[in-house]
Amino acid sequence: MATKNYTASTPSRRNMSVTDYSALSKKGPEKSLLDTNKKNAGRNSYGRITVRHRGGGNRTKYRVIDFKRQKMDMPATVQSIEYDPNRSAFIALVQYEDGEKAYILAPHGLKAGDTVVAGANADIKPGNALPLASIPTGTYVHNVELYPGKGAQLARAAGIMAQLMAKENGMALLRLPSGELRNVPESCMATIGQVSNIDHENVKLGKAGRKRHMGWRPTVRGSAMNPNDHPHGGGEGKAPVGHPGPMTPWGKPALGYKTRAHHKASDKLIVKRRNGK
Repeated sequence: MATKNYTASTPSRRNMSVTDYSALSKKGPEKSLLDTNKKNAGRNSYGRITVRHRGGGNRTKYRVIDFKRQKMDMPATVQSIEYDPNRSAFIALVQYEDGEKAYILAPHGLKAGDTVVAGANADIKPGNALPLASIPTGTYVHNVELYPGKGAQLARAAGIMAQLMAKENGMALLRLPSGELRNVPESCMATIGQVSNIDHENVKLGKAGRKRHMGWRPTVRGSAMNPNDHPHGGGEGKAPVGHPGPMTPWGKPALGYKTRAHHKASDKLIVKRRNGK
């Protein structure tokens, strides 16, 4: 789905582009699959800010997505392709033969009226979900489980896909969008195809207000602060950082700071890191 550009009628319109939603459903979301989406403005249960620059934004409802695809061998008809404010990808409303409705991540190319099915014997076509053991090597997949039955955790953002590279000893080797090579159990489910809204990365917000609509508040540069507020602060004129590298307000390295736990149990499943090591 393409992006839509505007005529430069105002300074913000000059650099603004939006996703073209003309192919999406014009009706509202399925009410039985909606849940509340409470705002917390970056605060934890004690009321303390743990994530900065959050607050405001448009009111949203959470769409309950079926990340497990456990209704095996039961065809479902795509009722509509819809917008989801909680993710970059589009979602598809499907109705199974028994009448049950569910939301799934919409792959690129899926449209209303198509049929999708989950199961080991399903066809290799976008929207169908199969165990990795039943998917041919070289196939592009998304919505991949890390642990059987837990629900998909990998390759869920707009325009993303992973590639099945090999299968050996009950494990499937995947090349993830980051470049990481990782083994996943063959019994994990994955969906064929690429995630929808592939032009999401080309959208230009154009003005600060659109970021506020998303619930992001302004970010102040550390170099504009006083030295008691930020390690970058203070100095005469436009002073340099004054440290070997950029720092967070709490003095930690802002770039290249590894947060993954040491000796994590899943380390043995990672064949090649995203940084090539």
